[in-house]
Amino acid sequence: MALISRKKIIYHISPGLRKFLQAYGREVEVPIHYRDLLRYSGSFPLYDSKGNDTHWETVLFAESDREDIHYNVKKIYALLKAEGDMSVMQHLFVDRIDLCIYGNTQPFRVRIVNKINDNFDYFYIKNADASRVYGLELEHLLSPNRINYLVHEGTLIEEHIAGIPGEQFIKKHLNDPSLNVIRLAKEFVKFNERCFVRLLGDMHSSNFVVDVTPDFEETHYRIRAIDFDQQSFEGKKSVYLPQYFKQNNPLIQLGIKHITPESMVQYQREERALIANRLKNSSKEIEDLLQAMENDVISTAENIASLRQELAKHYNNPKFLDCNNMGHILRESLEMVRKKG
Repeated sequence: MALISRKKIIYHISPGLRKFLQAYGREVEVPIHYRDLLRYSGSFPLYDSKGNDTHWETVLFAESDREDIHYNVKKIYALLKAEGDMSVMQHLFVDRIDLCIYGNTQPFRVRIVNKINDNFDYFYIKNADASRVYGLELEHLLSPNRINYLVHEGTLIEEHIAGIPGEQFIKKHLNDPSLNVIRLAKEFVKFNERCFVRLLGDMHSSNFVVDVTPDFEETHYRIRAIDFDQQSFEGKKSVYLPQYFKQNNPLIQLGIKHITPESMVQYQREERALIANRLKNSSKEIEDLLQAMENDVISTAENIASLRQELAKHYNNPKFLDCNNMGHILRESLEMVRKKG
């Protein structure tokens, strides 16, 4: 079973990471920051449709602040979704702003509604944690998923990643007779491999969603990470393998029942080959990101020493023992993929 050692340290954006964000268009000036939303005057608990506490609170702003805050929040949405085209704001209004009181970084979630057709969307305003930014960018470059986010000073803006929350999917959909168990089990194997290769930790069922896409013949599943705080921080190898989280046991049992060991190895090799191809296609971006990461502090000396020992043993590769930070360890992990890609 994977265990997180302690509450993760929040790391500020370093000059090297800031340079990367500016070079690749991720650093964009925004009209309102995380700290501005902390000026809320009150809040009340947000419950789901069945009356369960969501651990989010809807925040209220003084009348003198509310109009200005809502206008600037809509401007952020235009920057995130339409490259700053403010004409998209004409039919939009801010339905509510929620604060997660349970999360490590206490993010704000904004619900934007189109007044013409009642269609709605979400995005998040957070404190900019370097670990999370590295995680978002690595997801964008090395996974099959594209990630849209912006950073300005100490604020991080993230789009909402749609899908059925993993915990909910396990409870409500695993017994669905139309479930394609082999495709789902295969996707979990590939997700497990993606997380391990790029060192994304803490992927239990509350931190990923399942994107279900019906096709004319079969249903396709994509497991997508939604929490990137534990990118390259922990010192235990098991934290980077979703298979070791007890919350994921129903998915693991599905794989044991429906996938042979030979098929599992094949799926792992397939995913590593895909990652190797993405490394080739985004070689400059990956190299620039790794250089920023190698000159950054995003973990503790204890965690670095532990992880390099465990990965050196796992891969039977003593080069890991020469790594002196998480950026070096991640580079060596990706090199293991390149060599076999």
